[in-house]
Amino acid sequence: VQLQASGGGLVQAGDSLRLSCAASGRTNYAMYWFRQAPGKEREFVAGINWTGGIINYTDFVKGRFTISRDNAKNTVYLQMNRLQPEDTAVYYCAASRRWRPQEPDDWGQGTLVTVSS
Repeated sequence: VQLQASGGGLVQAGDSLRLSCAASGRTNYAMYWFRQAPGKEREFVAGINWTGGIINYTDFVKGRFTISRDNAKNTVYLQMNRLQPEDTAVYYCAASRRWRPQEPDDWGQGTLVTVSS
């Protein structure tokens, strides 16, 4: 599956952003968001399976970020609220045929999110 992420930008602390990831090709995949901050390893942020019945977040975004998907549009979203400077990173979407956030099958290009204090 081909993935195209968008929606990044420069915002101030406390602001919101919504990232989108459009998928093409076979699309009944579990989808994920990862991020990589400067000088750090890439880390899992959130994931959602094909039906939306499985949703998982890493602890540092719980209560602030929401992952969702619109299967009719083949798009997954990451609504990010109350952004903090520590959320600054390149955000990547990824996909896998089965729920496997530790090793997705496909990756999209990243979209940069910068949060100023």
